[in-house]
Amino acid sequence: MKLSIVLSTQPTHFQAVSLSGSLENNLKKIADWGYQGVELAIRDPNLLDAVALHRLVQSYGLEVPAIGTGQAWNEEGLSFTDPIPDVRSAAVKRIQSHIPLAAQFNAVIIIGLVRGIIKPGVDQALAMAWLTEALQQCCRAARFAGVRLALEPINRYETTLINSVEQGLELVKAVGEDNFGLLLDTFHMNIEETSIEESIQQCGKHIYHFHAADSNRAYPGAGHLDFRSILQSLNTAGYRGFVSGEFMPKPEADTAAKMSIATLQPILKSISESL
Repeated sequence: MKLSIVLSTQPTHFQAVSLSGSLENNLKKIADWGYQGVELAIRDPNLLDAVALHRLVQSYGLEVPAIGTGQAWNEEGLSFTDPIPDVRSAAVKRIQSHIPLAAQFNAVIIIGLVRGIIKPGVDQALAMAWLTEALQQCCRAARFAGVRLALEPINRYETTLINSVEQGLELVKAVGEDNFGLLLDTFHMNIEETSIEESIQQCGKHIYHFHAADSNRAYPGAGHLDFRSILQSLNTAGYRGFVSGEFMPKPEADTAAKMSIATLQPILKSISESL
């Protein structure tokens, strides 16, 4: 397993973005701190120079394991489950617009809050039908580019759709596309799962990406989660991808980023040496 951290490429109101601001300065710092990858949070890829972005990331020797899309919900209100058909359609098109960049980086496209919430007047079954259909459309478009999509179970206080690993796995089955899986996040799992480790084992091969934040959504090591146990369970489940820091930038962003890698890197090293 390798370590990455979330970096926003565009201004955002979302608070749990680990780093934001100057793209080049942050990429340099991420590489200097010892991270091997950077997870890019991108609201609209059409507003970026994809060639220049790819060149810049490569110049610092970093990989891009995943692309976050939640800012389309936070900044624009786009979602797969909005009662307005044009909004749902725009959300699907936005996710599909990430496919070329994701293919260029060999990155997973994250489906976070762009899945939406159940709005007044919409029942659970209808929202799930819209969500399933939208995911199928996106997965089928992404398949031709060799791109995978990962939906993140998010706690009940942020969305009313897919809160737990069990619900996520049911959705994976309903969507029925072999390039669709889950992103697990320790902060959300601490709220929703009886056992983080058991849920990781339950998810197994369907884990496409992994987020690390502590129980208080601060950097790993600032709360009460047992990351040695969690990462060992992730390893046992056969996951060999990136563990990506997505946490509040407190006490401030650089300190949090450095404290996170200081906590996680020795654990991953000891797991690797035990193989």
